[in-house]
Amino acid sequence: MPKNSKVVKRELDDDVTESVKDLLSNEDSGDDSFKKSSLMIDDVQEDKDIDIEEGSDTEEERPAWNSKLQYILAQVGFSVGLGNVWRFPYLCQKNGGGAYLVPYLILLVVIGIPLFFLELAVGQRIRRGSIGVWNYISPRLGGIGFASCVVCFFVALYYNVIIGWSLFYFSQSFQQPLPWDQCPLVKNKTTAFVEPECEKSSATTFYWYREALDISSSITESGGLNWRMVVCLLSAWVMVCLAMIKGIQSSGKVMYFSSLFPYVVLICFLVRALLLKGSVDGISHMFTPKLEIMLEPKVWREAATQVFFALGLGFGGVIAFSSYNKRDNNCHFDAVLVSFINFFTSVLATLVVFAVLGFKANIMNEKCVALNTDKIIGFLNSGVLSHDLIPHHMNFSSINTEDYHQMTDIFKGVKETEFSSLGLDPCDIKDELNKAVQGTGLAFIAFTEAMTHFPASPFWSVMFFLMLVNLGLGSMFGTIEGIITPLVDTFKVRKEFLTVGCCLLAFSIGLIFVQRSGNYFVAMFDDYSATLPLLIVVVLENIAVAWVYGTDKFFEDLKDMLGFSPYRFYYYMWKYVSPLVLLALLAASIIQMGMNPPTYSAWIGELAVEKTLSYPPWGLAMCVTLVAFAILPVPVVFILRYFNLIEEDSNSLSAVSYKKGRIIQENSSPEDDDTSLIEGRTPNEVPSPMPGKSIYREPSSSTTTDMDTAPNGRYGIGYLMADMPDMPESDL
Repeated sequence: MPKNSKVVKRELDDDVTESVKDLLSNEDSGDDSFKKSSLMIDDVQEDKDIDIEEGSDTEEERPAWNSKLQYILAQVGFSVGLGNVWRFPYLCQKNGGGAYLVPYLILLVVIGIPLFFLELAVGQRIRRGSIGVWNYISPRLGGIGFASCVVCFFVALYYNVIIGWSLFYFSQSFQQPLPWDQCPLVKNKTTAFVEPECEKSSATTFYWYREALDISSSITESGGLNWRMVVCLLSAWVMVCLAMIKGIQSSGKVMYFSSLFPYVVLICFLVRALLLKGSVDGISHMFTPKLEIMLEPKVWREAATQVFFALGLGFGGVIAFSSYNKRDNNCHFDAVLVSFINFFTSVLATLVVFAVLGFKANIMNEKCVALNTDKIIGFLNSGVLSHDLIPHHMNFSSINTEDYHQMTDIFKGVKETEFSSLGLDPCDIKDELNKAVQGTGLAFIAFTEAMTHFPASPFWSVMFFLMLVNLGLGSMFGTIEGIITPLVDTFKVRKEFLTVGCCLLAFSIGLIFVQRSGNYFVAMFDDYSATLPLLIVVVLENIAVAWVYGTDKFFEDLKDMLGFSPYRFYYYMWKYVSPLVLLALLAASIIQMGMNPPTYSAWIGELAVEKTLSYPPWGLAMCVTLVAFAILPVPVVFILRYFNLIEEDSNSLSAVSYKKGRIIQENSSPEDDDTSLIEGRTPNEVPSPMPGKSIYREPSSSTTTDMDTAPNGRYGIGYLMADMPDMPESDL
């Protein structure tokens, strides 16, 4: 700011403007006194925005993205995560195949894109993290921002454990054959035999539960730390910390690899899988529509939930990333682009998953046919079955699936009542494909088993788990940014120190996930720490903007920011449709949670099966605590604000109480002193509008020392600092 800039007093009218450029953009172009003002911004570069930080004696430049591509990749990396690979294909198969895409697309347009656009817009307009944004929109709803931070922290705790698991499998993939290819042999003094637990399940299942997790039989059996997983978790947190320590300056560069590499791997997997036998069977099974299922309410509820979580709504990461944008960035285009990239990524991942699972189903079907053929040969030799029933062209040494089904159809026709007593397993590819798996069961068991049958399987295993690591890191960057950015904006701490401290704390707490019973805690946090709290957060976000701040006012802000008015479609979505859909989804989630008591799947090693168990009393208490603690900031902040229980401390680093105004013509009337324009005087000559205090801070270049500083440490560049009880303050 120039040394001799004139300070003008502003009429209080509306809410905050955060930068000099934005301040000037809201002035009347015809205001002569403004045009003659010596407040200049010539030294402000076009591609940078200056933020005047509370509690700071200097003007601080807010970090900005190096390019639009870097920003888009960051948003894509955050929204496209592990759920696109192991959740969406499962829901697609479970809820009608190709028909599931219809309700998903409808709900993406109705609630997904409008709410994603809303979060992008508020972050870009207010240029703060989630805490600052919702304090600005409505101080009484300021707890929304703190709730987002708590949920982000909970999710980061267990999400990085999954990255640790992927790192472990990645490190074990540089072997030929892969260590989960065959069941291990147990040797004693005289004989060697297959490990019983592995023989009862499968090689990949045994490796996951026994070798990787070394899992206990229930959540009550801690079993101590799994030190290999402790090292992997530490490695994951070190990677996140190093990438995030400089904020978007460091994480933005990593995004070029972490966001793009998964697409390279998915395309390579799709091309390779399509060349394998049975892949087309898997894809055709996947996209065969079951239209009757579309009428079930459960399908729409699960589609809405997937849309909601796929875009990362409510976490604060979307707002944080958007806050580093220029104010005139077209965030509407960004919202539509990222939403559809997310959707097409899910479809691409579904094609890959079911092409690979189709190949696996074909392998398993051939094994089933071979086993049953051996049984049939035994029945023929023992006389149970007649050789006359076997077609003459059939060769048992090289029987294929078609010949086998032709033979069994003859058996069923001749020995209809006796066929079941033969003990032949049903060998049907559709039955194998209908074994729906999701989450870790898909990534670490089903998919790994399929890759053992690939030519050059170690290469594909390395690629797959490196892809999972990158998908996880992209989401982790957005999640951590949803914690760091609002805390730095609010409390003015060093980003480097806060990032390191946050990662150390999260690693320490995360040790509960790398016990032998840690997988059960991951499932608990996944089910209860995010789902319900995030729904509540997004409902309140929608209500805060549409009904508290006002949809009309928000549209005016968007028009001022974007240069055009958004489609009227968004007006009705934000004000009526989205809140109703979200409230219905919230009610359905609460009802479902109430009807289904909390349970978890435990691995029983002796039986080599998964068994559903109920949580112990302390486990139930922990589930309730996770939900309550995540949403607790919302009512606490509301009560403190509503009853004015927060003491207005002007020295608080996080106090933000200022208004934007419109420069008006000078009025020398003594009775209208509050609206007078002060001209031609330096800041230290300006009479204080309130006894004993000045509302302007003297420029740092001034040599005058008798100037009183503003209570919240702002420069006097046209912002009138409110020291009045009727103005909301962000004391948190």
